[in-house]
Amino acid sequence: MPTNFTVVPVEAPAGGNEAPSAQGVLQQPEPLDESANENSKSQGCAGAHDRQPQQSESGSVERGSQGDGVPRESSPFINNSSLERGRLYEGKNMALFEEEMDSNPMVSSLLNKLANYTNVTQGVVEHEEDEDTKRKEIKAPCMGTFIGVYLPCLQNILGVILFLRLTWIVGTAGVLESFIIVFICCAGTMLTAISMSAIATNGVVPAGGSYYMISRSLGPEFGGAVGLCFYLGTTFAGAMYILGTIEILLKYISPNAAIFHGSEEATLNNMRVYGTCIVALMAIVVFVGVKYVNKLALVFLACVILSIMAIYAGVIKTAFHPPDFPICLLGNRTLAKDKDFPCAKYIETNNVTVTTQLWRWFCGNNPNLNATCDEYFQLNNVTEIQGIPGIKSRVLLDNLWSSYSDKGTIVEKQDLSSVPVLDEAKDEQVYYIYTDIMTYFTMLVGIYFPSVTGIMAGSNRSGDLRDAQKSIPTGTILAISTTSFIYLSCIILFGACIEGVVLRDKFGQAVNGNLVIGTLAWPSPWVIVIGSFFSTCGAGLQSLTGAPRLLQAIARDGIVPFLQVFGHGKANGEPTWALLLTAFICEIGILIASLDSVAPILSMFFLMCYLFVNLACALQTLLRTPNWRPRFKYYHWTLSFLGMSLCLALMFICSWYYALVAMLIAGCIYKYIEYRGAEKEWGDGIRGLSLNAARYALLRVDHGHPHTKNWRPQVLVLLNLDSEQLVKHPRLLSFTCQLKAGKGLTIVGSVLPGTYLDKYAEAERAEENIRSLMGTEKTKGFCQIIVSPSVRDGISHLIQSAGLGGMKHNTVLMAWPQSWKQTDNRFSWKNFVDTVRETTAAQQALLVAKNIDLFPMNQERFSEGNIDIWWIVHDGGMLMLLPFLLKQHKVWRKCRMRIFTVAQMDDNSIQMKSDLQMFLYHLRIKAEVEVVEMFENDISAFTYEKTLVMEQRSQMLKQMQLSKNEREREAQLIHDRNTASHGTGMVKLQTTIAAPEKVQMTWTKEKLVSEKHKNKEACAPGYKDIFSMKPNESNVRRMHTAVKLNGVVLNKSQNAQLVLLNMPGPPKNRHGDENYMEFLEVLTEGLNRVLLVRGGGREVITIYS
Repeated sequence: MPTNFTVVPVEAPAGGNEAPSAQGVLQQPEPLDESANENSKSQGCAGAHDRQPQQSESGSVERGSQGDGVPRESSPFINNSSLERGRLYEGKNMALFEEEMDSNPMVSSLLNKLANYTNVTQGVVEHEEDEDTKRKEIKAPCMGTFIGVYLPCLQNILGVILFLRLTWIVGTAGVLESFIIVFICCAGTMLTAISMSAIATNGVVPAGGSYYMISRSLGPEFGGAVGLCFYLGTTFAGAMYILGTIEILLKYISPNAAIFHGSEEATLNNMRVYGTCIVALMAIVVFVGVKYVNKLALVFLACVILSIMAIYAGVIKTAFHPPDFPICLLGNRTLAKDKDFPCAKYIETNNVTVTTQLWRWFCGNNPNLNATCDEYFQLNNVTEIQGIPGIKSRVLLDNLWSSYSDKGTIVEKQDLSSVPVLDEAKDEQVYYIYTDIMTYFTMLVGIYFPSVTGIMAGSNRSGDLRDAQKSIPTGTILAISTTSFIYLSCIILFGACIEGVVLRDKFGQAVNGNLVIGTLAWPSPWVIVIGSFFSTCGAGLQSLTGAPRLLQAIARDGIVPFLQVFGHGKANGEPTWALLLTAFICEIGILIASLDSVAPILSMFFLMCYLFVNLACALQTLLRTPNWRPRFKYYHWTLSFLGMSLCLALMFICSWYYALVAMLIAGCIYKYIEYRGAEKEWGDGIRGLSLNAARYALLRVDHGHPHTKNWRPQVLVLLNLDSEQLVKHPRLLSFTCQLKAGKGLTIVGSVLPGTYLDKYAEAERAEENIRSLMGTEKTKGFCQIIVSPSVRDGISHLIQSAGLGGMKHNTVLMAWPQSWKQTDNRFSWKNFVDTVRETTAAQQALLVAKNIDLFPMNQERFSEGNIDIWWIVHDGGMLMLLPFLLKQHKVWRKCRMRIFTVAQMDDNSIQMKSDLQMFLYHLRIKAEVEVVEMFENDISAFTYEKTLVMEQRSQMLKQMQLSKNEREREAQLIHDRNTASHGTGMVKLQTTIAAPEKVQMTWTKEKLVSEKHKNKEACAPGYKDIFSMKPNESNVRRMHTAVKLNGVVLNKSQNAQLVLLNMPGPPKNRHGDENYMEFLEVLTEGLNRVLLVRGGGREVITIYS
C-alpha cells in the first residue's frame, strides 16, 4: 500500500542531538508535546496521538498536505535566488540534498511514519471506535493471536451443521465415508489457510480481509467477482444459521409454537414466517447497536465450547453408565415416539392382556385382540433396543458402512431380520420414521462443507491485531487443526456410541423428539439444545454484521459502478444501505425454508472464494515477482495448486449445476467490471501473469515476416492534434475501429513539435485525450506520443520504432492533408510525401483517408450503398481484403462490394471479367465485377493547361515569397482559370507542345509582375522564365491519366459510400513533390469518401486454406 511521507529537514545540532521538526520546511519548527512524544514511543495498547496528515480513501496524502509528491520543478528552491535559498537553509547540515527535500523524505521521517503506521481505516473499524469521527486519537490495535484470531475462527467454524446434521451424516454415509467427507473438506480449508497465510504476511494487510487479499493479488476483476461471491456466501450463511435457529426452536425447544401444523408444507411455512421475523429483528439489532453484537460474541462462543465439552463428557459417561434412550422397532423398522409408551403389541396387567398404543396404531384404533391389523404388524415382532448403547458396545462395526436411500424410505436397522409384505400400501404412515430427502455421497459433501467455513474470521480482523503477520497464520491454522480434530473425533465417537437407526433419524423422532446429539451429552440434553440455539443466533448476527461491511468495502473501491450507493451509510460509517440489501438477500434464503437446500448454495460461494485464494498464492509464487516475500515460509505453489484443485473438485462434487451457476455469476461480474468498472492498478498477480505471458508470446513471435495465411493489418494510426492537444479528425479512429475484424495490432501515434523537456505536460495531456477518444470509439490498442524538433523526424521515428519485437505494425493509416495548398507551412505536404516514401522504404502498406470528416462514426449505419474497389495495379491483394474487413462491422454490413478493373486497348475484357470472377470465388469474397475499357485518347487542352498552370505555380512559389492572403488569392486565380478551361477542344499532343500560344490565358505577365512589385521588387527577373516555360511531357501524361481515370471513376462511383483506389507512388525526383500532390488531388476530385491504398509488397491475400 503506497504511503506518502512528510518532508522533515534536520536542524543543525546546537548543543546536542535534537529530534527533527515535524513541521514543513517553510514553517518555524515547534517543540513536540512531551505527552505526544511519550505516546509515540509507547509499545503497548495505549492510544497514540494521531499526527498523520489527512488521507484520502485510497490511502494517499491529499494535496496541500506535506509530502504530497509535488514535482521537483515546483520546489521553492528551484526558482529561488541563491540568496533566498541561503536564508532558507541557513544553519542546515543537509544543504547538499536541499533540492530533494520536497519530494524525497529524510530517513528519520520515513522510519517515524512506518513506526506509527496503522491499518485501521475509517468505516471498517468497529462501531464503538467510530462514535466521534473527528477525534484526534485512534485506538491502537492490541488483540493477540488467541483473542483476535483463534477464538473468532473457532466460533465461526463450529456451528449449526455440527449440532443438527453431523450425526445424520454419520448414520447415512457411515463412519468411513463420513471420515472421508470431513477429511477432504478440512484438507481444503487447511491448504487454503496456508495460501492465505502467505498472502496475509506479504506486507501489511489493511482491514478488509479476504476481499482485500484476493483483489490486490488477482486484480479488480477477479477481486470484485470473488468478493461479491464471498459476500453472497456470507449472506446465505446468515440465512442458514437462522433456519437452524428456527429448527432448534420449533423441533426441540417449543414444538407447540408452530403456527402451521400437519404436512411438510406447513413445516416450510413455519420456517418462512419465523425466519422473516428473525431476519427483521436481527437487522434492527445490527442497525441500532452493532457494538452489543461484538460484546456478545464471547458469550456465544462460550455456548459453543460448553456444548462441545458436554458431548465429550457424555461420551466418557457412556463407558460407565449409558443414558437410557430406548427405541422401538417393528421388525427392522424404526417407530416414531413422541412420548413414552410400552414398546409391545400388548402387555399383561393383573393377568389381563391389554393392547398397547402400538396395537391401536396398526389395528385401526381397535383395542380388541381379534381386530384386523396391518399385515406387516401381524407378521413381525416388536423389539426395544437402546439408542445409546455406549462406547464399549460393538455398534461401531455396524455403523462403518453407508446406508443411502431415496426420499420417503423407512429408516430400518440393517442387521435385524423382518418378514416382508408384498402388497403394502405406499402411503406414508405417521408411526414410521421416513427419510425426508434422497441421500448420496456428493449431496452430503455439499451439506457438510459449510461447517468448515469461517477460516477467514481472523483475517477479517486484521486491522485490530497487534501483529497481523504473526497472528493470522498461527491462529488460523491452529483453529483449523482444533476444529478438524473435533469433527473427525466426533465422527468416530458418534459411530461408536449411537445406534445406526438413531443416527439416521434426522429429527430425533425415535428418541422422543430429542436432538440426537443431545441424547449423548452430559449432564442433560438441554445443554446442547440451549447452547446450539444461542450459537446459531450469534452466528446469524455475525453474518449480518460482516456481510454489509464486505459489500461496503467493494462499493467504496468503485470497481462495480452500480454498487457505489452501498458504500454510503450513517455518519459513523455504518453500512446502512448495504445492511438493507443483505437482509433482502438473506430473506431469499429464508424463503427456501430448508437448511439442506441452502447449505450447498453457500458451499459454492465459499469454495469459489477459497479456490481463488489458492490461485492467488500459486500465481504469485510461480511468477516470482520481486514484491512476493511472505513472512510465512511454510508454503509451496504445489500446495496452493492442490488446494485450488480440491476446491474446484468439491464444487462439482457438491452440485455440478450449482457450480456452473456460481461460475456463471462470477464470470458475469468479472466481465461487467472489465467492461464498466473503474481502472485500478493494484500491482496484482493477473497483471504480472499478463506481462509474463506477453513476454513469452513476444519471444515466440518470429521477427521475420508472417506467413501469408497469418497476415493481418497491424495498423499504425497517425493522428493530427490541434493547439489544445485534441484530435483533429476523430473519425479516423472510428474508421480504425471498423477495421478491427482483422484482430490485429493497433497503435495510435502522434507527433508534437518541440523538445521533450518543454513539451512533457502537453505530451501527457495529448496521450490522455487520445486514450479517452479511443475508449469512446472502442478502439483497442496502444497510444504512443513522440515529441520531436521536427514533425517529419517524429513520424519517421514512429514508422521505424512503433511496436515491440515481432508485434510491429505493417500498415500506416493517416488522413489526407486537406489544406495542403493553403497552409502557412509548406511542410504539410512535404511531410505527407516523405511519409509515403518512408512507408514504401519500410515495405509497409499505406492507407490515406481523403475527406475523412465525411466518414461514418461507429453509431451510424449504411442501410444500402456500394463499396467500390478500383483495382488498377496488383500490389498484394490488400484492396480486396480491406472491404471484406469493413463489411464485418455493422456500419458497412449492408453495403455491396463492387470491383472495377481497367482494360487497355490490347486486353480481352471478357476474359478479364471471367478470370476476376474465378479469382474472387477462390478468395471466398462475394462481389460484383466490372471491367472498364479505357482507350488511348488525345490529351485535351484542359489537361495540358492544368499541367502548365501546376508547373508555373510551383515555379512561382519557389521564386517569390507570398504572404498568406496573396497565396490564397493566387490559388483562387488558378482555380478560376481551370474552371473556364473545361470547354476547350481536343488537340494533338505534338501540336499542343509546338504551339503553346494557342492556349488561352486568363491572367497576364504584367498582372503577376505588378502583384509581385507590391511585396518584393528583387524577384522580377524570374518571371520571363515562368511565362516562356513549356510543360514537362511526363507531367502532361501523368495529368492526362489522372483526369481520365477521375472521369471514369466519377461516372461509375460518384454515389458510392466508399471508393478504394490504388495510390500512385511518389516521384523519385523530390522536386516534383508538389506536382505529385496535384496528381492525387485531380485523381480523387469529386468523390465523397476515398481510401487511397498503397501496398508495401508483403501483404498477400491467398486462395489456399
